[in-house]
Amino acid sequence: MTPQDTNGRDTIWKLETNLDDITGENLGFVMELLLSAGARDVYYQPIYMKKNRPACLLSVICTEEQRPALEEVIFLHTTTIGIRRVEMERTILPRRMAQVETALGRVAVKVCTLPDGSERAYPEYDSVTALCRATGESYQTVYRLAQTTWEAGKSAQ
Repeated sequence: MTPQDTNGRDTIWKLETNLDDITGENLGFVMELLLSAGARDVYYQPIYMKKNRPACLLSVICTEEQRPALEEVIFLHTTTIGIRRVEMERTILPRRMAQVETALGRVAVKVCTLPDGSERAYPEYDSVTALCRATGESYQTVYRLAQTTWEAGKSAQ
């Protein structure tokens, strides 16, 4: 299967490691590095390891091509001595990027097509926050405005 085929499926990798001897600051830095290196997603979960030691589970979602570079980042910038990995198939919705022109300015939105053929738009975080900074408006205000503007434009078509 190709990384993203035409049947709404693709293949991703999940990398995981347990970390019980790393600081929060170090974890934040590692997350930045992993996202900059192309990870699709990075997240942490609190866990307890043997002897009831508090720790965190670092999880990284990536493509096959990104996996070696991301494993290198994890080994170089954390205290781990091993990384678990699993290949996963997932079902994904078709998506495309669009722009909406709101009363405050332009916002990028991700438009997903649902199985029934209807569409749903999600304003993009970076676009929303840039407009918030430029206008002084709240995140919620800009986000809702982008969604309602997209809905109104969709209805007009």
